[in-house]
Amino acid sequence: MSEPKPTYRHDYRPPAYRVRHTELRFDLEPGATRVRARLHVERHPERQAGEPLVLDGEQLLLTSIAIDGQALAEAEYALSDTGLTVLRPPERFLLDTEVEISPRENTALEGLYLSNGMYCTQCEAEGFRRITYYPDRPDVMATFSTTVVGDKATLPVLLSNGNPVERGELPDGRHFVTWDDPFPKPSYLFALVAGDLQKVEDRFTTMSGRDVTLQIWVEKANLGKTDHAMASLKRAMQWDEQTYGREYDLDLFMIVAVDDFNMGAMENKGLNIFNTAAVLTHPHTATDATFQRVEGIVAHEYFHNWSGNRVTCRDWFQLSLKEGFTVFRDQCFSADVNSAPVKRIEDVAFFRTAQFAEDAGPTAHPVRPDHYIEIGNFYTLTIYEKGAEVVRMLCNLVGWEAFRRGSDLYFERFDGQAVTIEDFVDCMAEASGLDLSQFMLWYSQAGTPEIDAHGEYDYANAEYRLTLRQRTPATPDQPEKLALHIPIRMGLVGTKSGRDLALTLDGKPLDRDGVIHLREAEQTFVFTDVPEAPVPSLLRGFSAPVQLRFPYGREDLAFLLANDSDGFNRWDAGQRLAMLALDDLIAAHRNGVEKVMDPRVVEAFRALLERGSKDKAVMAEMLTLPSEAYIAEQQPLVDVEAIHAARTFVEQSLAAALSDDFLRLYEENRSDIPYAPTPEQIGQRSLKNVALSYLMAIEDEQAVALAHQQFEADHNMTDVRHALTLLVHSSRDDLADPALRAFGEKWAHEPLVMDQWFAIQVTRPQTDALERVRYLMGHPAFSLKNPNRVRALVGTFANQNRINFHRTDGEGYRLLTDVVIELNRLNPEIAARLVTPLTRWQRFDEPRQELMKGELERIRAEKLSPNVYEVIEKALAQ
Repeated sequence: MSEPKPTYRHDYRPPAYRVRHTELRFDLEPGATRVRARLHVERHPERQAGEPLVLDGEQLLLTSIAIDGQALAEAEYALSDTGLTVLRPPERFLLDTEVEISPRENTALEGLYLSNGMYCTQCEAEGFRRITYYPDRPDVMATFSTTVVGDKATLPVLLSNGNPVERGELPDGRHFVTWDDPFPKPSYLFALVAGDLQKVEDRFTTMSGRDVTLQIWVEKANLGKTDHAMASLKRAMQWDEQTYGREYDLDLFMIVAVDDFNMGAMENKGLNIFNTAAVLTHPHTATDATFQRVEGIVAHEYFHNWSGNRVTCRDWFQLSLKEGFTVFRDQCFSADVNSAPVKRIEDVAFFRTAQFAEDAGPTAHPVRPDHYIEIGNFYTLTIYEKGAEVVRMLCNLVGWEAFRRGSDLYFERFDGQAVTIEDFVDCMAEASGLDLSQFMLWYSQAGTPEIDAHGEYDYANAEYRLTLRQRTPATPDQPEKLALHIPIRMGLVGTKSGRDLALTLDGKPLDRDGVIHLREAEQTFVFTDVPEAPVPSLLRGFSAPVQLRFPYGREDLAFLLANDSDGFNRWDAGQRLAMLALDDLIAAHRNGVEKVMDPRVVEAFRALLERGSKDKAVMAEMLTLPSEAYIAEQQPLVDVEAIHAARTFVEQSLAAALSDDFLRLYEENRSDIPYAPTPEQIGQRSLKNVALSYLMAIEDEQAVALAHQQFEADHNMTDVRHALTLLVHSSRDDLADPALRAFGEKWAHEPLVMDQWFAIQVTRPQTDALERVRYLMGHPAFSLKNPNRVRALVGTFANQNRINFHRTDGEGYRLLTDVVIELNRLNPEIAARLVTPLTRWQRFDEPRQELMKGELERIRAEKLSPNVYEVIEKALAQ
């Protein structure tokens, strides 16, 4: 195939023609669905008269085309593999087209496709062009009227955006429903679902007194798994009213659960389509983590109704305008309804492991990219998670009250429009009166900023001098970086009192949040009236997405772990303390010398266990060691075996030294009360299961018995899965194999539970993990055509079982390459995401580098989709 051409942000032009209203009619058939479209078109006032009308279209069979009722001759339009061009259209007209498509053959799951007998759409980012010829871009916003026609026996439910306005019976056992969406939207927000579904219904009264019907549509077998999603939706609606003053605008809000879905969920106007993994929960089938994930995703998609739907992005380069802002909103929601410190810890732990790796890899890009080949490749952690961190910084800079005024201004000024990141930031600047021009660099510079910090205490003058130096490493396409505006929240903790000291900077008390502003490449901050020598607590709450280096001693970190008033920084101090010990052990393993556990780490953990915490979920996080993936990101060169050996040694050493404390912790937090996904119960289970993990690290008979008892008790999936994982990852195959068999037989009819069954097996550290992956790929419950199954089995192995994926014989790399090549043909979007572990080849030793590059070259030799082509070319261009 010819080399795909990039799209550049600086080439943006408004569309030559706008669509004011779109009328669609779908006659659904698996192999030959007919789609009739009537577009009310007018020339864009900023474009010249006489320009052709260019419509996007892929894999469509055009059967008719007419303007204002007159069929067009072949000389009046041109067809290609990527679209339809009407050569000389009038200034304002009606365009009628009819096309034929095959949902049954659509394995890419973009556009309209069949999923287990259900018709479903996924149009973001550019899927609508697989449905009909259309200007498939976010700055073309139209009202929609959609009629869906299908067989009444097999498709009793016909859904689309907006409100139902007409329904009726047709000959030959068919029926129809017409839906009207009065709010202008881009084509990526179009949705259609048709199938044999049943609904759970509830109601919500908005702050203005309007009654909204809420519906969750699922297959009959899943009716009992929607209560939590419905409750989460109502909480999110109320939170958005109270926090942002935004209420829902239609009379009906629907969620549909679909098993075959590339994403977690999609915010289509009024008809949110969800992956079943993001909406279905039950104590027997879903873990605490799943309950919390569902709550967050339901809220995220609902919040998009304003931050993404009513106000959308002008072009796909502005994607973080809706996604970063909405992730920030859903993070704040989850923090408010659960444990705020734990939510922040979980988000940052994931961010520093995964997004920092993305920033340091071949696919690094700014929060607002300058160019792309395939926009589907830019639904990344940088766009979502780093975008959210940038919005969080913006909120902290201007203050919540100004941020709320700015968001109100943004929603009111741009309602019904497609806008840019500048429009959003300008509203914040106008509401706060601050100059945010330097802050805009966060959107245009790729990479993770690094801050080197140094502090000195002057006893004679009672002053503390803090010097900060910032730099951002070069990234692909951006060798030179400018200084950023970085807000750093901090405190000084007195070494005698163990308390926060008052902060006086430049003769003025620092505000209660303790934020200093780093704007230059190097700045020194002098704090006066400091009565005792302090230990600085820097970057509290992770106030900026940066790598911070300060020469903390191990005693300093143990002191902060015990005394810091900021929960996040207490956790971070423990992580840093553990990392220092791990660094020593990694070096020892590499050099072939005896490993010795740092007693200061043991004593710090002992003190933590003795002191306890009111928030058990926070305590569980503090007792959890850094993951192998995070440890790898802190190393200049990834030594897979040394990292695995060092972490295992620390875990076993802590378990041996503190076994009585962990046993006490486990017993104190056992409970037989009925399951509920409340913050209190989740915290209690988390702490109990962390204790059990440590006890199983040394696999004594008592620990094995506890794990087996917890599995057999079958109290809830959180406890069952954790116990099963510990048994399967242990050396006790005599217990692991029967437990795996019993679990698999019991839940064979539950696809989402089988995903957990797959993941548990392929993450075991034993050397048979790779062979298990191959074996399980032939299991009846596995299918390469289902993204959930692929992520659970192959994705989990490649990303989470580092010791076996990075085998020195390269077999892990070869397996992943084989899957990526096959998925490139079936589902290019999933293939491009799955290949990521191979693209980080530069981080490893030379033999592994050669093996990984060899597999990337093998992929490049295939006829590649634009999705996979872009990722592979960037990886090999390093």
